[in-house]
Amino acid sequence: MSFDDTTARRAAFPVDPAFVERWSSRALSGEAISDAELNTCFEAARWAPSGFNAQPVRFVYAHRETPEFDALLSLLNAKNQSWARRSAALVFVLSRTDFVFNGQTVEVGSHAFDAGAAWAAFAHQAHLLGLSARAIGGFDRAAAPAALGLTANFAVHVAVAVGRRGPLHDLPETFHAQEAPSARRPFETFVHEGRFRGEP
Repeated sequence: MSFDDTTARRAAFPVDPAFVERWSSRALSGEAISDAELNTCFEAARWAPSGFNAQPVRFVYAHRETPEFDALLSLLNAKNQSWARRSAALVFVLSRTDFVFNGQTVEVGSHAFDAGAAWAAFAHQAHLLGLSARAIGGFDRAAAPAALGLTANFAVHVAVAVGRRGPLHDLPETFHAQEAPSARRPFETFVHEGRFRGEP
């Protein structure tokens, strides 16, 4: 579904400007970011809502120009590697699918939902720091668990490229047309009172 770009970044109701202004860039400068900046994003994620306070979200990250970064980058598909190699850090968002409650190991039914909440907090904090954080779904999902050192009770959701925005000419040309804030579904098409009324 496409939307009218003239209203793409206008809120229908009053919200903090950060929610509307944040967008995910692929054009990144390659400039390093500090541990303090990255840790501030992780700290924001730590305070995200969590069902039963299970806090299942986990992160695995690496800074650019380290062997660990190269290993994480190699998990991405070739198209995503072509631009994500200029990120300052790569982060994988994971969640633990169970936790111990009253001495019993129980499933966390909301583990993916909670990871999404943590990612949103991370992304908005990155924006507030003047950084871009773009989630990446195109990676080797079969190889990722072993490469990240995970056991079977962890799920891998997305990779995230974090960095400072760079000039368009440093981005592969195939992405140039997409390098802009994206539209959003009109408010009335996704909020339903009382009962879901179907898609327009």
